[in-house]
Amino acid sequence: QVQLVESGGGSVQAGGSLRLSCAASISLPGYSFGLLSMAWFRQVPGKGREVVAAIDRADITNYADSVRGRFTISKDGPKNTLYLEMSSLKPEDTAMYSCAADFRRLATWEFWEKYAYRGQGTQVTVSA
Repeated sequence: QVQLVESGGGSVQAGGSLRLSCAASISLPGYSFGLLSMAWFRQVPGKGREVVAAIDRADITNYADSVRGRFTISKDGPKNTLYLEMSSLKPEDTAMYSCAADFRRLATWEFWEKYAYRGQGTQVTVSA
């Protein structure tokens, strides 16, 4: 099993920065953090969950157009932690941010339901 716990959310003014963390606990023999493909998603009430950024086991990254150039996804192997550095935040970035992970090579990185392991989320609120 893989457990994912997000942290780092909070309230910030537009133009500010936050760093989100997603700590992974892995209890599957033979599996390690370095084998995971991971992603950050966000959701606001009444809307569907959208992908923000993803990083695969080769550290290849992908970003949604809405955050490219402002957000950076990265992994820290020794700490078993996924990060999302967010800068130049906008009110429209306000959402619940959740991380997801999978040991498989996913054909697409954009769909929450495709990831085997998913966290509960951390709230980010950006005020104007």
